[in-house]
Amino acid sequence: METPGFKQRIARYIGRALRHLLFLAIAGAVALWGAGFALTHPAQRDVGQPPPDLPAQTIVFPSASGQLVHGWLVPGIKGQGAILLLHGVRANRLSMLGRARFLHASGYAVLLIDFQASGESPGQAISFGYREAGDIEGALRYLREAAPGERVGIVATSMGGAASLLAEPLPDVDAIVLEQVYPTIEQALKDRLKLHLGVPGTWLAPLMLATLPIHLGISPAQLRPIDRIGRLQAPKLLIAGDQDQHTLIDESRAMFEAAAEPKEFWVVEGAAHVDLYRYAGGAYEQRVGCFLGRWLRDEVASSKCAFVANR
Repeated sequence: METPGFKQRIARYIGRALRHLLFLAIAGAVALWGAGFALTHPAQRDVGQPPPDLPAQTIVFPSASGQLVHGWLVPGIKGQGAILLLHGVRANRLSMLGRARFLHASGYAVLLIDFQASGESPGQAISFGYREAGDIEGALRYLREAAPGERVGIVATSMGGAASLLAEPLPDVDAIVLEQVYPTIEQALKDRLKLHLGVPGTWLAPLMLATLPIHLGISPAQLRPIDRIGRLQAPKLLIAGDQDQHTLIDESRAMFEAAAEPKEFWVVEGAAHVDLYRYAGGAYEQRVGCFLGRWLRDEVASSKCAFVANR
């Protein structure tokens, strides 16, 4: 027969358990909110002056989103084309310097920018390409005014590629290089959680995605570049590393399959989610140089450009 003391002990035990569960629930919610805050918090820093080996001028122009975008403009040879360089998440224009040097040496005019909330550009949050898309519209307008009459291309990595595909309207360019672009924010988050926490980490993805409206005022449905790539009519070269764990090679292949012609796909063997220009070096210059030369300069393909386009 249960005694009053026994019932009181059970009640106290249940009360403590409920308090512990409540504490864990609150702590988990705070941790998830903090993780979302860390991912979207601005990555601003002083970029400094252009390097002495790159004859760039510092420029500032308004984004279509209302922010002021900072960057460097490198003049090119008339009639040789112009390129907009777009960096990845939590990076800035410095990460694109290698590409800028290569393209400048090839005669292109080059514009490197800091997306809003990155580098020296002000902004409230990093939005994984959604608000950054407005920066691209302003950058292309500036580049066309600075290099009138030139054919224009984009070379974009990771978030920069996502922003290019999320832009409304899509960029009106003559060629575009898209490196390591995530198909959906859901897949991008799951890949990163699995990489750092194992399979159980992927279970947190829905909860973290639920914080997007709080931090950014947008939903996961607004961060799906794969739904947009089929509408982009510009010739495109997609590049991915076959060891990339942030954007899996199968996800990059799905992006390629969804893309409209004309299109090419280059798999960089052994490359993870790294700076593909630095990793591939001369092979990058050859492959990207041939692609841009074909579409921005009408260069006839030579033996060095005899690639298998669709891998």
